Amino acid sequence: MQIDLIQEARRQAEICNACRYCEGYCSVFPALHRERAFADGDITQLANLCHNCRGCYYACQYTAPHEFDLNLPKALAEVRRDSWESYAWPQPVARRFHTYGGAVALSLVVGITLTFLALRFIGSRDGNGFYAVLSHNAMVAIFLPAFLFPLVSLAKSLRQYWRAVGGQTLRFRDISAALSMVAQMKDLAAGHGDGCNYEDEDRFSHARRFAHQAIMYGFLLCFAATSVGTVMHYVLDMPAPYAIWSVPKVFGLTGGVLLTVGCGWMAALKIRAERNLGDARAWGGDLGFIALLGFVAFSGLMLYALGSTAAMPVLLALHLGSVLSFFLITPYTKMAHGFYRLTALIREAQQK
Repeated sequence: MQIDLIQEARRQAEICNACRYCEGYCSVFPALHRERAFADGDITQLANLCHNCRGCYYACQYTAPHEFDLNLPKALAEVRRDSWESYAWPQPVARRFHTYGGAVALSLVVGITLTFLALRFIGSRDGNGFYAVLSHNAMVAIFLPAFLFPLVSLAKSLRQYWRAVGGQTLRFRDISAALSMVAQMKDLAAGHGDGCNYEDEDRFSHARRFAHQAIMYGFLLCFAATSVGTVMHYVLDMPAPYAIWSVPKVFGLTGGVLLTVGCGWMAALKIRAERNLGDARAWGGDLGFIALLGFVAFSGLMLYALGSTAAMPVLLALHLGSVLSFFLITPYTKMAHGFYRLTALIREAQQK
């Protein structure tokens, strides 16, 4: 990891540790105040506990023009991004992604192109619904490796992170405590419960918390729809297409709406937010990924609406191309932060 980023975050953490004004603001400050000195792993852990709510910045009396020039949200955001890049596998891809936000758009174009080629050369006219365009076996052959790759990559990355922050043997109670924090997005409510100062300077708001919840629960519902469909196909011998009121479609439609709305909301908040309080270098990549994730959901909803029309093959190609792009770049994007923050919260539960 970059030593200059670690050293600057350590300097600011030591000043915060002496002040303690923000002691109850979020998970960062109880963890910070337990220490008297900060090893590199401690700084990395603090960075991944931080949700960039920015409440500490607007409460701080030592921000610029004070000589201490504190900007802890930015310092931790830069260390956080650097930790994802340093622990990512394979590493060079991660650094290129965050340096060039246009990689998101490029991945999307490549994914769509590859899918169009698949539709042209592997298409099947013997199936029903979507399978009349691309056979079930072809979909499995394309997307199963693409689904497994990010899981393997993230597992390797998180293993390195766990070692760096001194993680211990996992216990159910620690995992349960971390999942409870994630389910409520508690740190995005801040310690006072009034929400973040993210999108409008020192005005408190729960908007970012609710947008994150819409994205998270929308994604989980979409994943549940795919999982239920897989069980119905392989275990219950009930292949697609499914009726509109079937479990896969109800989960998928609800999740798609939540995900589309959440991503649009989050993108609007990010555009309004002050870039100097986050990692400016990662801004383009983060916004590009949010747009990609939102397009995955939106294109899926368009398939629901227009799946029986002549536009279906093109919409299917767009949707599958965006899904393929999403899978392939997941370990190097904002999507990885959810896994890192969950891991950081588990480590924090252990230290409590």
